[in-house]
Amino acid sequence: MRDEILVDIQHLSKLYPVETGFFTRTNLFVHAVSDLNLQIYRGESVGLVGESGCGKTTTGKLLVRLIDPTEGKIAFHAEDGVVDVATLRGKALKRFRRNVQMIFQDPYESLNPRMTIYDTVAEPLDVQGIGTLPEREERVAELLETVGLTPASSFMFRYPHELSGGQRQRVAIARALVVEPTFVVADEPTSMLDVSVRTGVMQLMQELADKLGVTYLYITHDLAVARYMCQRIAVMYLGKMVELAETEELLHHPQHPYTRALLSAVPVPDPTYKRKPMEIKGGISKPINPPPRCRFYERCPIADDFCRDNDHPPLEDKGGNHFVACYKV
Repeated sequence: MRDEILVDIQHLSKLYPVETGFFTRTNLFVHAVSDLNLQIYRGESVGLVGESGCGKTTTGKLLVRLIDPTEGKIAFHAEDGVVDVATLRGKALKRFRRNVQMIFQDPYESLNPRMTIYDTVAEPLDVQGIGTLPEREERVAELLETVGLTPASSFMFRYPHELSGGQRQRVAIARALVVEPTFVVADEPTSMLDVSVRTGVMQLMQELADKLGVTYLYITHDLAVARYMCQRIAVMYLGKMVELAETEELLHHPQHPYTRALLSAVPVPDPTYKRKPMEIKGGISKPINPPPRCRFYERCPIADDFCRDNDHPPLEDKGGNHFVACYKV
């Protein structure tokens, strides 16, 4: 797993200008993603976790080029060479989209209600010019069977409103995998589903990863889901990555104060268990033109004057490939 890099993210940033008026030029920016560095290896699943507004979904959209980065480089190691995703245009971008797909969070919004299930899943084949009409029908039927929508003939010409949430998300997974991509960004694909069907969808995604050799960036706010799905977990806070480690290492030995706070908030199914009080203080800071110091400074229980007077700490290996962005650990 660790011998071949698939995606190499270097100093990736995305700023959104804050609207102030028609005739005034703004100098206020929302720092959605700020100086992100991450390597994703072929065949692994990396979890990206953090609270709402930390930049997880923006990162996913940047990696599949749904939005353009403000700064930075995204090196994608395709079979025919390395390309910088941030600079792709025209036919090169179309070729890239065959290798990279995204599964969106809300299966009720991500499927066109006017298109049948067949049209929805076959559309990427049509866009990429893959196969004849009979070959596409065969491919769609095969993939619907693979994702558990059986028999495929009873689903092909139904519409999204005729399916349950879990079935819609399986259609979304089939649509993402129909062009046989090597890298898939899954943006909280189970968060909108009933608890009873989440495990089935997660099992399906793991089986497809093993069967088809898919690499995932799995975006979630649920650490239990990240533990089930991912070999490594990266923790984001206000656009910055603050911790990165193997899944079990991070969950059993969290080092950053924010990661420890996230883990302390995970429910424990024991009514006699007494939870320790949260260490962090205050609420999440505004991401508009944040000061250069540590993004977590205002809420950190161990911050001092050094943290206040210096730039945001770099992500450093604290031993055993456990990376932490903190001066105090």
